[in-house]
Amino acid sequence: MPRRKGFALAQLSPLMLLGPYVVRYKAMAAGALVALTMAAVTTLTLPMAVRRMVDKGFSASDAGFVNSYFAMLMVLAAVLALSSAARYYFVITLGERIVSDIRRDVFAHVVRLSPAFFDVNQSGEIVSRLTADATQIKSAVGASASIALRNIILCAGAIVMMVATSPKLSSLVLAAIPLIVFPLVAFGRSVRRRARAAQDRLAQASAFAGEAIAASRDVQAFNGEEAATTRYGAAVEDAFQAARASTKARAALTAFAITMVFGSVVAVLWFGAHDVLAGSLSAGTLGQFLLYSVFAAGSLGALSEVWGELSQAAGAAERLSELLQEVPAIAAPPTPKSLPMPPRGSLAFEQVSFAYPSRQGTASLDGVSFAVKPGETVAIVGPSGAGKSTLFALLLRFYDPVSGTIRLDGEDIRQTDPQDLRQRLAIVPQDVAIFAATVHDNIAFGRPEASRADVEAAARAAQADGFIRALDQGYDTQVGERGITLSGGQRQRIGIARAILKDAPVLLLDEATSALDAESETLVQRALEGLMEHRTTLVIAHRLATVLKADRILVMDNGRIVEDGTHASLMRHGGLYARLARLQFTDGGLVQQAAGG
Repeated sequence: MPRRKGFALAQLSPLMLLGPYVVRYKAMAAGALVALTMAAVTTLTLPMAVRRMVDKGFSASDAGFVNSYFAMLMVLAAVLALSSAARYYFVITLGERIVSDIRRDVFAHVVRLSPAFFDVNQSGEIVSRLTADATQIKSAVGASASIALRNIILCAGAIVMMVATSPKLSSLVLAAIPLIVFPLVAFGRSVRRRARAAQDRLAQASAFAGEAIAASRDVQAFNGEEAATTRYGAAVEDAFQAARASTKARAALTAFAITMVFGSVVAVLWFGAHDVLAGSLSAGTLGQFLLYSVFAAGSLGALSEVWGELSQAAGAAERLSELLQEVPAIAAPPTPKSLPMPPRGSLAFEQVSFAYPSRQGTASLDGVSFAVKPGETVAIVGPSGAGKSTLFALLLRFYDPVSGTIRLDGEDIRQTDPQDLRQRLAIVPQDVAIFAATVHDNIAFGRPEASRADVEAAARAAQADGFIRALDQGYDTQVGERGITLSGGQRQRIGIARAILKDAPVLLLDEATSALDAESETLVQRALEGLMEHRTTLVIAHRLATVLKADRILVMDNGRIVEDGTHASLMRHGGLYARLARLQFTDGGLVQQAAGG
C-alpha cells in the first residue's frame, strides 16, 4: 500500500480498511459516538460549576447555593458514569464484531488464492496476520479509537471554552499547540515504521514455530530439539528487539508530548496568577480556565499515547490489507463456459508446456500431448521430477500452462469456472489431508451436506467402515490434528471414501498406495478398484504392480512423454519403463508373469 508523507492522517490511512465494517453496524457506531459526545460534554461542564462556586458560593449566606451546586455535580457524575459505561459497551462490542468479520473475510480470501501464492509465502506468517495483527486492530478499535475520539472532542471543546473564558490566556496556549502537534506527527511516522517491523519479525517467528510443532516427531527423531529451540529463540529475540525499538519511539513521543503540554499549562497559570493579583481576572475565572487548559493538555497527552497505538494498528491493518489485495492468479473468466452435461470424462493435453512461477528457468512440462477416453484408466510413471504430479496440478487448474491447452469433455479448462471444473475431478493424494474433526466431517469434507447414510456407504465402498466402527465413538470420533490418531492406511481409506462421496466422473490417484504396508495396500487397492469402475482414471505410481491393470501406461522423463503403451508392449520395447521395472523386480518373476499373461 502506498505511503503518503507530509500529512498527519496519511499515517493512519491503512485503517480505512475498517470503514466498510463500521458501516455494517451503523447503529452500534452511532451509539458509541453519542456516548462519547455525552461523556465529553459532561466533563466540559465541570469547570463552569467550579467557577460559580469559587466566585459566588463561599460565604455563609450562600450555603444553599453551594448545596444545589454539589447536587448538580452528583447528577453530572451519574451522567458521566452512565455515558462512559455505554461508551465502553458499544466500542468494545463493535471492535470484537469488526475484527471477527475481518478475520473471516481475510481467511475466505486467502483460501481462494492460487497455489502460486503459497509457493512463496509461509502459512505460519499468514496465520500470524490473522491472529496477532487482527488482535492489534481489535485493541485499536475497541479502546484506542474511542479514547482518541473522546480526547479529540474534549480537546476541541476545552479550547473553545478557553477562548470564551479568557482570549488573552488562550492565545498563549494556542501558540504552543503547533510546537506539540508537528513533532507528534513526526514521531508517529517512526512509531508506525517500527511497529510494522516488529509485526513482521513476530510473524516470522510464528511461521517457524508452526513448522516445527507440525513436524515435532521429525524434530525429535533427529534430535533436533536444540537446533529448533535455538532458531526459534533467535527469531523471538529479533521480534523483541524490533518491539523494543517501537516502544522506545512511543516512550519518547509520550515524554515529549507531556513535557510540552504541561509546560504550557504552567506558563498559563503563571500569567493568570499575575492577572488575578492585578485584579483583571477573578479567581474563579482563572480556576475555570486552568481546568479547561488541563483538559486540553491531558487530551493532547493522551492523544500522543493513543497515536502510537493507532500507528501500530495501522501497520497491522496494512499487512492484512496486503492479503486482501492479493489477486488470485487463477480465476473464472468474465463469461465462463459451461461444461457439457451429462459429464463424459474425456481428457486431452495438447502441446502443454509449464514452469512453476518460483522456478521460471526450469520447465516442468515440455510439449506434453495425450488424450484419455471416457472410462479409460491411464497410468503415469517415471522417475522423480519427471513432471507427473504437475499434470494433476494443471488439470485441477492450480496453475495455467505457459503454452498449450488442456481440455475436459472438449472444453478448454481456462474458459470454465475453476469450481465447476474441480467439481468433476476427485483426487486421492499420497498424503491425504485429514482435519482435526470427526471421521464423518472428514469424509464429508467435499460434500458437507451429505447424509450420514451416504457417508457410511462411501466408507463401506472404501473398505473403511470396519475400522471406523471400531473407534471409540465410531463416525463421531475426533481424529486429532492431521489425523494423528489414525494409521497411514486408515487415513488413505478416509481419503478414498471422500473421493467416492464426491462421485466425480474423473478420478486422480497420486501415489495413493506408495507409503502403505502390504495388508493396508491390499485393502486400499481393493477400495480403489471399486472407485475406478465407470470413471476416467489417471494413476501416478512408482510401484509398477499398481499399474499393471491400466488400459495404457504413459512414461514421463524430463517433462516429456517418452513412451506410451501397455505393460507388455513397453516391456518388449526395452526402454525406460522396462528399466524401471527391472529395478523394482530384480528376480523378474512378477514382470515376466504380467508380460506373459
